[in-house]
Amino acid sequence: MIVRARSTVSLACTAVAAALLITACGGGEKKKDESVPEAKPTKLAPVPQVQPAQVKPLVGKWVSSAKDYFQFKNDGTGVWMKEKQTLWSGQAIPEGNGKFRFSWQGGDPKTSSYWGVTVADGGSKLTFAGTNLTYTKAKG
Repeated sequence: MIVRARSTVSLACTAVAAALLITACGGGEKKKDESVPEAKPTKLAPVPQVQPAQVKPLVGKWVSSAKDYFQFKNDGTGVWMKEKQTLWSGQAIPEGNGKFRFSWQGGDPKTSSYWGVTVADGGSKLTFAGTNLTYTKAKG
């Protein structure tokens, strides 16, 4: 009788383990979690046409103490460089009051973000919101 009780217990344990395994795995199919919303791809607005007068305060090279720099052309295009490596390139988009947001992945995020700069002190200082570093305009 003892031998039979052990085999019955072993058989019962095996059946319970198999049932738990099957129900825990959901039969190999993944159930969609309705409580977690799916991320939708962000669509950026087109970059607006920028006039030279709108970006005039930015034009030139701006250097920080960290030896990185921004350089902007009179059409608003610019780059952020460090040790011959491009960290950002794109379009500066005027927001007014000396603030400019940067294009991202070829589009306009249409909101202020840390990807932008503020020109202050009569056009002699530029602050990058991403690092909060201050840049000074290079001579020449």
